[in-house]
Amino acid sequence: MDAIYTAVATANGREGRAVSSDGQIDLPLAFPAALGGNGQGTNPEQLFAAGYAACFASAMGAIGRQERIDVKDASVTAEVSIGKDTDGGFGLSVIMRVELPDHLQGEAGRDLLEKTHAYCPYSKATRGNLPVELVIE
Repeated sequence: MDAIYTAVATANGREGRAVSSDGQIDLPLAFPAALGGNGQGTNPEQLFAAGYAACFASAMGAIGRQERIDVKDASVTAEVSIGKDTDGGFGLSVIMRVELPDHLQGEAGRDLLEKTHAYCPYSKATRGNLPVELVIE
């Protein structure tokens, strides 16, 4: 791969800060209450969910343009879950909830989501590494 852009961020753990090299991100980090933290900051799962949802929506726009499909009224919500893995550590899973306009319900919408999932860089990065479920709403 020939890199076109490289994002750089530094963090010092789940209870600290995350800062991007350009200063656009400068966030306090905290364990969510569900994991025993105080929830007084964002967490890596939220950041991953935001990035994946944005990337997937952009990828869907690219597929829509290629296939002349109007996707301007679509929206994507990523649900990133963390839990105990079979090896005693932790693992992630993702549900991509895609709200589609009426003209993309049924098979047309499912086809669009499958093509988007094949095209999206985040989907490519997660493929085979964690379960990703696609849900049309």
